[in-house]
Amino acid sequence: MSYYFSRTIALPMDKAIEHVTAALAAKGFGVLTTIDVAATLKKKLDVEFPPYVILGACNPDFAYKALQRERRIGTMLPCNVILQQVDASHIEVSAVDPVASMQAVNNPDLVSLAGEVQDQLKQALAGL
Repeated sequence: MSYYFSRTIALPMDKAIEHVTAALAAKGFGVLTTIDVAATLKKKLDVEFPPYVILGACNPDFAYKALQRERRIGTMLPCNVILQQVDASHIEVSAVDPVASMQAVNNPDLVSLAGEVQDQLKQALAGL
């Protein structure tokens, strides 16, 4: 089983971030964090890295339900969505597969919830 699913879009990075954020919002996810990996690597290690951004996406309803079922599930939250430049005009958008990540948690109460989150994330990416 793959631990992510992806889609490639033809937008510049700044527009792609806006577009993905809006698509996630349409499915109830807010972006809690935005990490510019390339800028961080430049600042901390003085290395060049292609544009790569991590969005920490969270759907409060799903997060609350998950926390009620498993108190330490916060170690697996939020759902990360990455945007990485693959060429001059394309960005690959990848989201963590919550069903795959929940296999590491021994709690059957999370299985159906992870499937619901997976469906919403897949729909958000499909709508890009």
